[in-house]
Amino acid sequence: MSEAAPDAFAPVSSPCLFGLEPAERAFLRAWRSGRMPHAWLVTGPRGVGKATLVHRFARFVLSGGDGDAGGLFGDPPDTLAVESPRARHIAAGGHPDLRVVTRGLSDRGKLRQEIVIDDIRDLGHFLHLTPAGGGWRVAIVDAADDLNRNAANALLKVLEEPPRNALLLLTSHSPGRLLPTIRSRCRRLALEPLPPAAVEEGLRAIRPGIADDAVPALVQLAEGSIGRAVSLADMDGVEAYRDLLDLLGQWPRMELPALMGWADRFTRGEGEGFALARELLSGLLARVVALGAGRPLPEAVAGELAVTRRLVEGARLDRWVTLWEKTNDLFARADGLDLDRKHALLSSLLAFETVRSAG
Repeated sequence: MSEAAPDAFAPVSSPCLFGLEPAERAFLRAWRSGRMPHAWLVTGPRGVGKATLVHRFARFVLSGGDGDAGGLFGDPPDTLAVESPRARHIAAGGHPDLRVVTRGLSDRGKLRQEIVIDDIRDLGHFLHLTPAGGGWRVAIVDAADDLNRNAANALLKVLEEPPRNALLLLTSHSPGRLLPTIRSRCRRLALEPLPPAAVEEGLRAIRPGIADDAVPALVQLAEGSIGRAVSLADMDGVEAYRDLLDLLGQWPRMELPALMGWADRFTRGEGEGFALARELLSGLLARVVALGAGRPLPEAVAGELAVTRRLVEGARLDRWVTLWEKTNDLFARADGLDLDRKHALLSSLLAFETVRSAG
């Protein structure tokens, strides 16, 4: 477990940015130009640092745009990092000119599956108020993918008539699912999966007590996402992936009790375990498809290449592509419609047998 404070690297307050310096420079160029877009859409894989980046934007803007590197002679800053009492106040969530919209709680006290229209109506009102600090008002929507249809339409109205000195920062894991009119009214900043060195740096910073021999597999399985690497470390993800490889090593006939046990292991409690299992299974299928297409892959965990090669050689590639697409669709519906998550995992595992029978 981490030796750092639990929230030391939370997006709202994280002092570090790993591997996203090009994105930071893009924002700074727009800031210096004097033609700052009123809305930004920051896209990229889950866990790559989108939320950390937009909160860093917000602290910079609300601190007056004077990053640490301003220099003695008024040189423009070359970093978004801001160290000041005002920046710490912003990070603590108490700044009157910052509003963060995420999925809220329902009347029953449970986390909603969507961002609802009332959240966006309140946001629109907030942005039209006079900034308390005399500068900007900043709003973050994390993530825009969570907007339901009514909320998305309400956000579009905000984007169509942006108030002066208002900055709207959106994050998205799947921008293709957003309304095209929302995308077209934002400056797009696309984040790519991070290089392994950046993932390792972030993982070691956030989880400084991690064993050295665990790092290579975590970095490989993380596929460019620090957030995923941390989740894997916290939830014994490498061991879980080894267990998944053992199950699929029996393909095309797998033992139902073992499959049920693996699915049950990740569907207790809240959604973190399901999210990890979903990523492990979807990631393995993606690697099967890539290997079948002739792309050389490094081995993340001992025995992985032997299992994936066996799957590739046992059925046509188009069958694996279809299973990968159907699995991702099933997981998306399990998230969005709150379907039985254990059933979704078990159905996806059992579907491996249908690939062979169809091939």
